[in-house]
Amino acid sequence: MPLRDYRELVRAPAAFSVLGDAVVGASWAGRPLHGRALGIPIASALLYWSGMALNDLADADLDAIERPERPIPSGRISRRAAGITAAALAAGGIAAAGIFGGRRSVALAVPLAAAIATYNLVAKEGPFGPAVMAACRGLDVLMGAGSDRMLAAAPAAAIVAAHTANVTVLSRGEVHGSTSRAVAGSVAATAGVAAATVAVPAPAAAGVDASLGRTAGALATARFGVTVGVPQSEAVLDPTAGTIRTATRAGIMGMIPLQAGLAARAGNLVASIALIGLDITLKSRAAKARSAQRGQEGGSIT
Repeated sequence: MPLRDYRELVRAPAAFSVLGDAVVGASWAGRPLHGRALGIPIASALLYWSGMALNDLADADLDAIERPERPIPSGRISRRAAGITAAALAAGGIAAAGIFGGRRSVALAVPLAAAIATYNLVAKEGPFGPAVMAACRGLDVLMGAGSDRMLAAAPAAAIVAAHTANVTVLSRGEVHGSTSRAVAGSVAATAGVAAATVAVPAPAAAGVDASLGRTAGALATARFGVTVGVPQSEAVLDPTAGTIRTATRAGIMGMIPLQAGLAARAGNLVASIALIGLDITLKSRAAKARSAQRGQEGGSIT
């Protein structure tokens, strides 16, 4: 089985959206990542990939009808191999949390792994699915803070969790579409997340002017609002499956400028700039990929 099949199974590039969670948690806890702790985002990525593998394992029968090209229904990866992959990635994520963050990070990595499994195997289609998914991302933020400083990072974790719940609710229309009223609720929730990001009291960082942090946070949050809010607003006018999928993808990748805004609010301007740079790079690569695809389609017509 080629490695690319496993990359598709775990949706490898999407892990970029979780790398900033630990950065935000650490920044709000007053312990910006440095030295060995810089590896904590690796734990986030491994646990995220574990969840993606579990997602496809749980949805294998449904994907056979709706997404037969996915690795499991297409026969490129067996269910057993997907399960082993998910378990190995979860174990690797917990181990990475211990290696790079010590016991205080493991104390959050274990319940995070449990929440990821609960969401994918039990709660995803139920009424509490969005809340469980939100808990996953909130715990990921707190893993960066550590069990001894969770309270300091709780406001940032709550904001990330709220956005996650919003995107999860919206994503339920990816196959069959949604309603304008429901998507309008997502737009309102996005506005609420943006407002909370710029308004919530943030910890003071030594050596960083508070007004500069607020300004940088507001700019990054504005980028979040445009990234997520524009596709959602378009989906209000056309709540079909295709536009909902586009808005959902925008919501997932919009997590990066949101993380940048939260990092800036905590005075971690270096991390905020790095996250904005990552966001710009990913958007540029996505635009080039779309342009290349359109070029190929155009060439096939002539």
